[in-house]
Amino acid sequence: MLTIPIYDTILLPDVTFYFKKEVIEGWEIDELSVGTEIAFALLRDDTDPKTATLADIYPIGVVAKIESVDNEGNVKVRTKDRINIIDFDRDSDGNVDAVVDVRPEIADLKTDELNDKFEKLKNKFLKFVQNYQWGLWARGFILQWKNINELACSMVGYFSISWEEKYEIVEVDRLSERYELIEHAAYSFMELADVAEGAELEQQQRNENIYREDAIKKQIEILQRELDEMHPENISDVRRFEKNIEESGMNETAKKEALKVLGRMKQEGQDGHEYGMLYDYLDFVTSLSWKQEEFVPIDLEKAEVVLDKEHYGLKKVKERIIQQLAVMALNKKQSGSILLFVGAPGTGKTSIGQSIADALGRKYVRISLGGVRDEAEIRGHRRTYIGAMPGRIMEGMKRSTVSNPVMVLDEVDKLVRDYGGDPSSALLEVLDPEQNSTFTDHYMNVPYDLSNVLFVCTANSTDTIPEPLLNRMEIIEFPGYTATEKFYIAKKHLIPKSMKAAGIKRKNLNITDTAIKKIVADYTMESGVRGLKKQIDTLMRYAAVQLVKGNNEKISVKPANLKEYLGRRAMNHDIIDKKSVPGVVTGLAWTMAGGEILFIETKLVKGNGKTVITGQLGDVMKESVEIAISLVKDLYPKETECMKEMDLHIHVPEGAVPKDGPSAGITLITALSSLVTGRSVNPSIAMTGEISLRGNVMPIGGLPEKLMAAVRAGVKTVFIPEKNVDDLEDVAEEVKKELKIVPVKKIKDVLSQVLMED
Repeated sequence: MLTIPIYDTILLPDVTFYFKKEVIEGWEIDELSVGTEIAFALLRDDTDPKTATLADIYPIGVVAKIESVDNEGNVKVRTKDRINIIDFDRDSDGNVDAVVDVRPEIADLKTDELNDKFEKLKNKFLKFVQNYQWGLWARGFILQWKNINELACSMVGYFSISWEEKYEIVEVDRLSERYELIEHAAYSFMELADVAEGAELEQQQRNENIYREDAIKKQIEILQRELDEMHPENISDVRRFEKNIEESGMNETAKKEALKVLGRMKQEGQDGHEYGMLYDYLDFVTSLSWKQEEFVPIDLEKAEVVLDKEHYGLKKVKERIIQQLAVMALNKKQSGSILLFVGAPGTGKTSIGQSIADALGRKYVRISLGGVRDEAEIRGHRRTYIGAMPGRIMEGMKRSTVSNPVMVLDEVDKLVRDYGGDPSSALLEVLDPEQNSTFTDHYMNVPYDLSNVLFVCTANSTDTIPEPLLNRMEIIEFPGYTATEKFYIAKKHLIPKSMKAAGIKRKNLNITDTAIKKIVADYTMESGVRGLKKQIDTLMRYAAVQLVKGNNEKISVKPANLKEYLGRRAMNHDIIDKKSVPGVVTGLAWTMAGGEILFIETKLVKGNGKTVITGQLGDVMKESVEIAISLVKDLYPKETECMKEMDLHIHVPEGAVPKDGPSAGITLITALSSLVTGRSVNPSIAMTGEISLRGNVMPIGGLPEKLMAAVRAGVKTVFIPEKNVDDLEDVAEEVKKELKIVPVKKIKDVLSQVLMED
C-alpha cells in the first residue's frame, strides 16, 4: 500500500485531512483517483522522510481513502482505521510501499456517551475562545469538528505535550483512554493559555504603570526645577545633589559613582529604606573639596615669626620646619618628607602643627590615632555594611573643607594591630607620596587625591611604630624643656592664656617670677609643660573664687603663699643621696614623661648562689643584669668567689613602676663592682649607657632628657657613651654648664674613675 510519512501531527480514524499531491514523488494526479486507499506513517523526531526506514517510524499508523483530487493537486482524504505497519520498501521513484494490517479499536464508550463528552469539550473550547481577539475566527474552526478525533488532530499542534505523548493518543486501543488523554491535553492547553494571557495583561498593565510613573516623574522634575529656581532655599535633595555634583569638580570616576547613587536615590524615594544611606553618601562626597587649591606663595619670614610667637625654644625643630617650607616654596607644591615629631607629652608636638598651618595660611585638622585597632578606621567601611562610614582620613578632609590642609596624625605610636586588621599598614598608602594621589576610601569607593595634604605625625616613642611606616617619615626629636624654658613658657604663654580663659584681668592678679620658678621646680616633673599648665589653671580657678567672693581686689601670688593656692608640693623628685654606700649607684633613665634618675641597689646575703631581681624590671633590663654579672665575675674573679655561697639581690626602687631598656647596663656593672670590691661610688656621679659582653659602652637614646633629670637631682658628673657625644648638640647650654660630662668607650674607663678607696 502507498504510504506517506508524516511528522509534527497525528491522524486518527474518522478525520478529514488535506495534503498536496507533490508530497508523493512520481505519482501522477490521475493515479490518485477517488476511492484509492493510502497509509500514513508517523515519523520519529529528526528523521528525513526521503531516507526513512522501518526503524524511523512508529509502528502504528492510519489508513485513509481519497475523497477528491482537484486540478491544483490538493488531495482530500478521510481516515478509516488504524493500522500496524509491518514492513515497507521504497521504489525507484522514492515512493514508499508498506505492508500493513488493520488494528482494531476497543469501543468501550457508547456512541451517545462519546458524543456527549465531545459536545461538552467542544462547548468548552467555544467559551474559551470568546476571551481572545482571534476568537471569531477560531469559533468557525471549532464548529467544523464532528468528533473527538477531529478535535485532537486539529489541536495537537498547540498542545504543550511531547511527541511521545502525542503518539500515545494514536497508540491506545480503548476509546475511553484516548478520550482521557485528549481531554487532559485540551484542558491543560486552555489553562496555560489563560495563565499566559493573564500574565501578559498583568505585564502590560505594569508597563503602562511604569510609563505613566516615568511621565509623572518627569513632569514633577520639571515643576520642581522651576520651584527651585523660584525658591532656592527650599531646593529638593535630588536637585541639590545634582547641582553639587556638577559644581564639585570631582574626577570622572567619582562623578560616575555619585550619579549612579543619585539615580538609585531617585528610584528609592524618600520613603525607601535605603534613602538615608544613599543621602549620607552623596552628602559626604559632595562636601569634600575636589578642586586643587591654588598654590599660595610661602613667606618664610612670616613663618618664622609665627613659630617663635607661639612656641618658646625648640630651635632645631623650627629650623627643620622652615627647611621643609622652603622646599615647598621652591617647588610651588607639597613636597618633602613626612615629618614625625617624637617627644614626651606636653612638649608641643601637636600644637606646632597648628602653628605650621597658621604660617602657611592653611586649614588645620587633627586626627587622634591612639588606640585605633581596626583598619576600617583608616580606610573606611564598605557601604554593604550596616552603619558604614568613611575612615578618619577622609572624615578629616571633609572637616577641613579644602584639599590641602595641614593634617596632624596624633599618636601614631599607639596604633593597635589585632583581628580587625593592621591600621599602620593602611597608613602606608596615606603617607606615601607615590600612592596617595589615588587614595581610595572603602566607603567612597572612588580615588581621592591626598598629595596636596601636608601630613605631620606625632609620637611619644618610635619603639612601637612598625619599620615600614617609620621609613616613610623623617624623625624630629622634641627634647624636654629645661627649668628656664618652662619658666618663660609659663610667663609668656601659659599664664596669659589661662587668665583669659578664666576671665581674670592683669590688674587683678600678679604672679611673681619666683613663684613661677617654684611651681616649675616643686609642682611639675615631666619634660613637657602639660603638668605645668594644669597647675597654672588650678591657680587661676582658686584666684577666680577669691575675686568673685570679693575677698581681694588684687591677688599676688608669691612663693610664700603658693601652698595656699596649689596645696603641698605635688612632686617629690628623686635626688642624690648624701652618703655613699658600696653597691649603690645612680643611673639615668628615660620615661614617657621625660628623664628621671634611678638607683641601682645591690646586696649579697647568705644563700646558695641564686640571683634575686626586684623592682619590676623588663626583659631587656634583666638581660643587662645577666651581662653585668658575667662581666663582674670576669673583672674581679677573686672578689666574686664568695658569690657561689651567697645570694645576689639586685633592686631598683619604686617597684610599682615598670622599668625596661638597655641603658642601665654600665650602672648595673658599676653597682656590682662596687659591691664586690667594697668601694663606694660618689652619689653625685650618675651614668647611662648600654654594655656589651666585651665591656664596650654602647650608645643610648633620650640623652637631653636624662641630663636634665641629672641637673634636677643634684648630680654633678655624668658618664655617657662616647658615641653619644654628637647628641650633646641637642642639650641646652644651661644644662651642660651644670654638669661635668665624661664620654667613655669601655666599662674599665668608668670603673677606674668612679670606684672610691675606702
